[in-house]
Amino acid sequence: VYINCLTELYDPHTNFFPPEDKEDFDIQMSGTLEGIGATLQQKDGYTSVTQIVPGSASWKQGQLKTGDIILKVAQNTLEAVSIVDMPLDQAVRLIRGPKGSEVRLTVRKLNGDEVIIPIIRDVVILEETYAKSAVIENKETKTKTGYIYLPKFYADFNNSNGRRCGLDMKLEVEKLKNEGVDGLVIDLRDNGGGSLRDVVEIAGLFIKDGPIVQVKDRFDGAQILSDNDPKIIYAGPLVIMIDQSSASASEILAAAIQDYKRGIIVGSKSSFGKGTVQRFDDLDRYVSYDQASLKPFGAIKYTMQKFYRINGGATQLKGVESDIVTPNNFMYIEVGEKEMDYAMEWDEIKSAPYQDYSSYVGDFEKIKSLSKKRIAEDSIFNLYDERAKYYHRVREDLIYPLSYQAYKKKLDSDKVEADKYKDILFDIPSLEVSSTKLDKSSWGGDTSKVARFDDFAKKIKQDKYIFESTKIVEDVIRY
Repeated sequence: VYINCLTELYDPHTNFFPPEDKEDFDIQMSGTLEGIGATLQQKDGYTSVTQIVPGSASWKQGQLKTGDIILKVAQNTLEAVSIVDMPLDQAVRLIRGPKGSEVRLTVRKLNGDEVIIPIIRDVVILEETYAKSAVIENKETKTKTGYIYLPKFYADFNNSNGRRCGLDMKLEVEKLKNEGVDGLVIDLRDNGGGSLRDVVEIAGLFIKDGPIVQVKDRFDGAQILSDNDPKIIYAGPLVIMIDQSSASASEILAAAIQDYKRGIIVGSKSSFGKGTVQRFDDLDRYVSYDQASLKPFGAIKYTMQKFYRINGGATQLKGVESDIVTPNNFMYIEVGEKEMDYAMEWDEIKSAPYQDYSSYVGDFEKIKSLSKKRIAEDSIFNLYDERAKYYHRVREDLIYPLSYQAYKKKLDSDKVEADKYKDILFDIPSLEVSSTKLDKSSWGGDTSKVARFDDFAKKIKQDKYIFESTKIVEDVIRY
């Protein structure tokens, strides 16, 4: 706590990691995690969920969502313990536990409801944290769109031969090319970033060669990180999906694609706005021989660079603004790096030399106009917009009546409004979702892999945002 009081005065991402936390970080970045599988942050004494790890116990259970505030924690049927004002590391220790044990979380939802969510702790299935793809066919228009979901820019920093998202994404793109898809959608929603090396490789799949991102420390001029491979792996229509939780490496990829005019960015008004690069320094390196028995001491993660778009502007605070904005839960709620204490300022540097790929996105203004019209006339998107306004009202309404009857009346009224948005997920009839032939053949008789894909496919079929992205692909082909 003392060290972080000092380090976080520089920026919110310079932190001390005790040995357990550093180990947890390494586990997350390599693709495995034990516990309930939720990323937490604390503000004003409240612990909130910032991300649900795909494939985790929370993800499978389904009730815990991003934005939920955890108020109490109970081990199985024991008495619940309040974690309000509890230090985050202590709260995390209460929530985590061995595989197979149960934890019960008392949670305040975005609409103000308080619910108890029981979760059986488990180990995240490794495959669920990696890039995965599907073929989406619109039965009405006969268009086939390749869809890739990338939950994080993962890499095993402790194993040079470990799995990396750069290599995995290339494989997924090639699988979809072999399926003869007409366009490609890459989903970076809720992707908090990760490996800088891998995001450069992934961006390079879609351009001939050239700069991807600029990085700069306090002493030297900007260093340009480039794709040096002249081969374009995929040259067709491209849509990148983002939301307000897309951060860091996600913003590098989205910004590069946008600056090159290589594809269209679709999602929230802007991404998270984390434009800084961190590095770990192992404190055991500074320990004298006579203190070696006290190891491990943990590590300091410190901000050592800022990254900049190839057009010279930082993504810090501003994030990446979507070309096409879709309504979402946080549309009227202020979130992101700009809401953090001591966040670094936005600035800009000289742009890097790069070529324009605008011919790849067709009649850009017409495509944006068509999408905007579809969204405005769509009843489900209008309902999403209403729900976002409702969530904003609930968050801003901080006055509660002291009379029990008046308080209950308020809760009942809020529940009636919340129930309006309860059942807005349904299958989109025109969509057919299938795995690639290569994936299907690799599964063999593994029913668990088939079941996981079926669950993945079901979510795609019910996702209006993905559907709109496929319609944008169709517009790029047409115009």
